[in-house]
Amino acid sequence: MKKHAIIVAGGIGVRMGSTQPKQFLEIAGDPIIIHTLRAFVDAFSDIQLTVVLPINYFQEGAVLITSRFNHTVHFVTGGDTRFHSVQNGLATVKEQSMVFVHDAVRCLVSTALIRSCYEHALVSGSAVPVLPSKDSIRLMEQGKHRVVDREKVLLVQTPQVFLSSLILPAFKIAYDPTFTDEATVVEKTGHVIGFVEGEDTNIKITRPIDLQIAADWLQEK
Repeated sequence: MKKHAIIVAGGIGVRMGSTQPKQFLEIAGDPIIIHTLRAFVDAFSDIQLTVVLPINYFQEGAVLITSRFNHTVHFVTGGDTRFHSVQNGLATVKEQSMVFVHDAVRCLVSTALIRSCYEHALVSGSAVPVLPSKDSIRLMEQGKHRVVDREKVLLVQTPQVFLSSLILPAFKIAYDPTFTDEATVVEKTGHVIGFVEGEDTNIKITRPIDLQIAADWLQEK
C-alpha cells in the first residue's frame, strides 16, 4: 500500500524561548525536522512526505529542508489550529494510501515504531501509540482538584496512522475545539481507534531541557 506522511511543523514554539521555530533548531548536526523526516524515509524508502510549515517561516523552512534532505518533499502552510494544519496537509493525499500524521518535533521516533503503527493500521484501519502514565494524576475542575487513577490514563504520541478512507472524510467535518489530535477527529466519525505501545524516547521537544535530552540520545545512537 502507498504511504504518505504529514509532518506537522506549523507551530512557532513559544515555550522554547527561541526566536526561531523549534523544529528548525539544530541538534546533533542537523535541524530537528531533518532527523524526523529521516526516520520516516529510513522506515519506508517509498513514503511520500508533506511538511506543514508556519506561514511566516514557509520560505525559510522549505529552503532549509530541501538543502539538507535528499528526498522529495511537498510543502503546505499551516492553519489557525492543528486541525486546520493537518487538513491542509491532507489535501496533498490524492490516492488510496496509509496516512501517517506526526509531530515534527518528535525527532526521536524510531523506525520500529513507525513500522509497528503501519502494520497495526493495515489490520484495524488506525494505529495510535500510547504509554501508561508513570506519574500521579490530578484533575483540576472549577478551582478544585481530585486524584485520577493513573492506571486509567494513557499518554498519546504520534505518528497517528490511518487508512486514507478513514482520515480524509473525517477531516471534512466542521472543526470542534475538542479535537486535540487526529484520533479525536477520526473517532468523531464512529471509528474505534487502535492502540500500539509507544516509546519512552519518543518525546515531544517543547522546552530547552528537551533539546539536551534529544541531543544526548541522538549522539548515543
